[in-house]
Amino acid sequence: MAPGGSRPSLHFIFEDRTYQAPVRRALRRLPPMTGAPIRIRTAQGLRDRHGEAHAGAFPRERRIVFDRSLKEFRRIFVHELFHFVWLRKGNAARRSYEDLVKAECLAGLPGELGWSAEWRKRALTPRDVETRSRRWREYCCESFCDSAAWLYSGVERHAEFTLAAPRRKHRRAWFAKAVEGGALSI
Repeated sequence: MAPGGSRPSLHFIFEDRTYQAPVRRALRRLPPMTGAPIRIRTAQGLRDRHGEAHAGAFPRERRIVFDRSLKEFRRIFVHELFHFVWLRKGNAARRSYEDLVKAECLAGLPGELGWSAEWRKRALTPRDVETRSRRWREYCCESFCDSAAWLYSGVERHAEFTLAAPRRKHRRAWFAKAVEGGALSI
């Protein structure tokens, strides 16, 4: 059983059992979860509107699709899982996270905790931040998911972890307060 009594097998349906053991290992580092099962599957040549993709989360369809080696699986799995958490976190929590990263952006602080957030952050304009544009909201979601992957995947160092250590402490504190207080709603 995972911490808090949730059973990982109740939350995931594996179309490819290759990922069953890595998912169980990744879940040991996460708070307990609640929610309907998520289907885990693989596909070749996975792409999104930006090009090649390692994985894709489809929260409304309750599935995650992977096109990636097991070497990066834990970090990518946690990132994709947190798309489900972001969707269900609620407006107040999402706005609170937006305020955290907005302060970084307004201060001109570079870096992120994953490439999916990093390239989006670099593409933002002051107007995106000011108006909460679609680009801004997508960046916030990706930053949230990359931060969760940094915190919970067990990957200590990675070339994509470019956010300065003092800002990482702020992110860690935000997650401790806003995410770790109870079960993750997926």
